[in-house]
Amino acid sequence: MSTPQTPTSPAAPGMPPYSGYTSPIPVVRTHLGHAIASEWTKIKSVRSTMWTLGVFVVLVVGIGLLSGLLVAGTAEEGDLGGESVLPLGLPGLLVGSMCIITLGVLTTAAEYGTGMIRTTMTACPSRGRVLTAKALVFFGVAFTVTLLSSTLVALIQVGMVDARDPSGGEWLKATVGISLYIALLGLLSLLVGSIIRHSAGAITIMIGAVLAPLVIALFMFSASLEDLRTFLLEYSIPNQLSVFYSNSLSESGPSGWDPLWIMLGITAVAFAGAYALLERRDV
Repeated sequence: MSTPQTPTSPAAPGMPPYSGYTSPIPVVRTHLGHAIASEWTKIKSVRSTMWTLGVFVVLVVGIGLLSGLLVAGTAEEGDLGGESVLPLGLPGLLVGSMCIITLGVLTTAAEYGTGMIRTTMTACPSRGRVLTAKALVFFGVAFTVTLLSSTLVALIQVGMVDARDPSGGEWLKATVGISLYIALLGLLSLLVGSIIRHSAGAITIMIGAVLAPLVIALFMFSASLEDLRTFLLEYSIPNQLSVFYSNSLSESGPSGWDPLWIMLGITAVAFAGAYALLERRDV
């Protein structure tokens, strides 16, 4: 009975046949978890993450604390007895959202600027998997930091200002609700960065989208533009943020949890567009 022979590769004349090589490193099929681990390593390693999130926390907590001190020092006893103190956290979150927007854009656009996106796509040829991993890691980081900051500010303000105790629903919207919204806003920025592939351009677009509708509406004095003015006021991002505190600029428009569903729909459309362009364009 003959012994089976190991197949050999053809060799050059005068050279011994090559019998093959087996790597001692086990070959593992990659999956989304590996891409998430890679993106987590990236986002925690770059200095821009620490700077943007650090400034975000300082702005949210600092402005929130200052607002609480001003109200506590100027309001007479019982002035806020029928109102919640939680809306005092809105100014800090509105200003701090610019940091989340910046970090979201940098998470994708910065790799195109440095050329590192080629290395990323070589390591993980599945472009959709890369985009999904970036989105999941960023959303988790943005939501966690925003939730901790908004909750800390709310607790400080409730203990500092003599006002009505917030209800459970008010606490939920002022912490979890607004944190989900700001994290989705940052995720939208990440997707715009993937589409534009230019950090400064994408940041400019997102800041314009946040501030321009409200600023334009404030300067619409003509009666013929009243409907457009109302629409811009109601659906501007600052007003949608204030809805989480039941403090809208108008009596109509989004209410309750509506801003969260609106932002979720816009982000889903942007994700589909970013995915389609990522699959079609060269890196």
